[in-house]
Amino acid sequence: MSPWFVIDLGDPLLATEDLEQLATLFESEHEKAGRPVDLAAFLRHESEGRLHCRLRVYLPPAAEELARRAGGTPCPRPSPTGLSLLAGSTESWPALFPGERR
Repeated sequence: MSPWFVIDLGDPLLATEDLEQLATLFESEHEKAGRPVDLAAFLRHESEGRLHCRLRVYLPPAAEELARRAGGTPCPRPSPTGLSLLAGSTESWPALFPGERR
């Protein structure tokens, strides 16, 4: 099974510009690929017990090239709990997380 990818943008208060650039780049690549449902970008604020949270963007295996260009690292498929769709189609939810609730 191919890995997912995570891009850690750090402090959400300081990540606005990087997040916007990533979303724009993703939308461009998504459009070029014909808007497939297995290609989406998700984000989540994660604290892992720390005082401050970190903003992480998760990309599925179909976004490997983009993830690597953006500094993403391989990771297991994230739980859909707490994820928000950053870019891509809402049809990506059932395609990438079949049978799971958000």
